[in-house]
Amino acid sequence: MTPAKEVIVVGTGIVGASIAWHLTRAEAKVTVIADSGAGGVATPNSFAWINASWGNPEPYFRLRIRSMAEWRRLANEVPGIPLQWCGGLRWDLQRAELETYAAEHSSWGYGIERVDHAGAARIEPNVTELPDFALYVAEEGVAEPVAATQALLTEAERRGARLLMGVTATALVQANGWITGVETSGGRIAADEVVIAAGAGSPAIAATAGIELPIETPPGLIVHSRPYQKLLNGLVIGDRLHMRQTAEGRIIAGSDFGGADPGMDAAATARNLFAAMKTMLRGADGLELDFHTVGYRPTPIDSFPIIGRAEGRSGVYVAVMHSGITLAPAVGLFAAREILEGERDPLLAPYGLTRFSQ
Repeated sequence: MTPAKEVIVVGTGIVGASIAWHLTRAEAKVTVIADSGAGGVATPNSFAWINASWGNPEPYFRLRIRSMAEWRRLANEVPGIPLQWCGGLRWDLQRAELETYAAEHSSWGYGIERVDHAGAARIEPNVTELPDFALYVAEEGVAEPVAATQALLTEAERRGARLLMGVTATALVQANGWITGVETSGGRIAADEVVIAAGAGSPAIAATAGIELPIETPPGLIVHSRPYQKLLNGLVIGDRLHMRQTAEGRIIAGSDFGGADPGMDAAATARNLFAAMKTMLRGADGLELDFHTVGYRPTPIDSFPIIGRAEGRSGVYVAVMHSGITLAPAVGLFAAREILEGERDPLLAPYGLTRFSQ
């Protein structure tokens, strides 16, 4: 009998948690390392919009739409994942751009509905600044990011994964051209393969083995209200603000789904953003700002994911991306197959690290 492959996953964001769970489901021996709790840095500060929306070339659209389907599968297999297909109403582009997006994505099979002011009001009756023309996609949704990540890690641990929280990965261990493990604040850990899924922290750990990850980490500020009565039915992607209401009743918003530029005074930016949000909501007189978050989004310089093994470095697999919430289920499934079986899914073909050296 072939011994189970030993894999270290560095990172406990939604992508790392999904990879860890899929690996344990395939009976790998998994150790998860993170210097923070479940969710890491980017995941807790995510807008958590699950979509295959505008701006995507068709290959990337296909990966995203597949991952939306994988979210449904994942929610059936993992207890406690809070997932809601609440739909998304959007008018964040000029009408001509919205029409172009709708025509293109509809031809690819995305379920886009054109709505007028009255139609938008039926979908979101408590939004005060609705346009005369908007687009609605009923199949879009949200996953509460930290709870989903925690559910994946809990189930991975139940299946035998070892979770080392509060442990810092300081360097990749190399021997004869192979990555053989990780140096940590708690000592060296050996493995057959190391997965770097540490979001904004990924470039530093990869660099210890001479692997360059061309990633930017732009900040994004999101405001969070105190829990409140239900005002929003789904995602609102407006021209001034992007908003949604969480499972516990908080309304969260940013100037886009990645958040607002925090500026020199993040607290002042948060207060102004929250005030603008209140003016957009009918019945929000009692709505109160609770807190704001500033997340740092791991964004490859061409905006597309980096998923796969590093050329010339056996034993290390990279999974770093913006849109981690949307992509996590498919990336977890595909990464586990590639790590354990050597089978790379065709949907990942454009997203290897080698594209940056060509």
